[in-house]
Amino acid sequence: MIDWHIVCDFDGTITRTDVIDSVLQRFADPSWEAIENEWLAGHIGSRECLSRQLSLVKATPAELLGFFDSVEIDPDFPDFVDHVIGLGASLEVVSDGIEQGIARILARHYVSLLPILANRLRQVDHDSWRIDFPYASDACRAAAGNCKCKSTPGTRRVLVIGDGQSDMCVAATADFVFAKDRLAEHCERNGIPYARFDSFAELPALLALLPHARAANATTFNTETQELFHHV
Repeated sequence: MIDWHIVCDFDGTITRTDVIDSVLQRFADPSWEAIENEWLAGHIGSRECLSRQLSLVKATPAELLGFFDSVEIDPDFPDFVDHVIGLGASLEVVSDGIEQGIARILARHYVSLLPILANRLRQVDHDSWRIDFPYASDACRAAAGNCKCKSTPGTRRVLVIGDGQSDMCVAATADFVFAKDRLAEHCERNGIPYARFDSFAELPALLALLPHARAANATTFNTETQELFHHV
């Protein structure tokens, strides 16, 4: 048994592409990109960003479902889920994306029992939408739509798996991070203990390198783990 709670991002981590960006590219007015740049520059949080962007989407439910059915995931993710659950870890998909899309995409790839914490799309009329934020927090330092830090229990070690800006805040408080793309660069710049990965096929071996017993001292744990992954 391993004492890990895994917080796993969805867009760009489990999927090959960012699902929200793809929805916007296909169905939204092009002004969504200017809003995206405001968010990337840190001028607004993702909650405001997503609210403004999703209001620009014009798509029927059938069009959105058809799009979700075209999204592919990392083919090794289902086996990774089976592996970590078999080891006794808990795993939640925690995303600043759309809950309905995530559930449909995962179910199509035979991953249907995982908890999903994400924002929810609401239909306004036949082709207009708004987004609700059931996991937002006014205390969120990142002003995120989904405050990922809320999903980290104090009783277990936390492993974050992610790729981008929405994962940076929770990565800072995690015991360890499996990261790619912008999140890996962020961890490197800020001295956050992490291992870089490209595919979920790599993660069982990386997970096996982490200490299984909960360290009495988090600083000692992080220092030892950084040394362990220095040569990985």
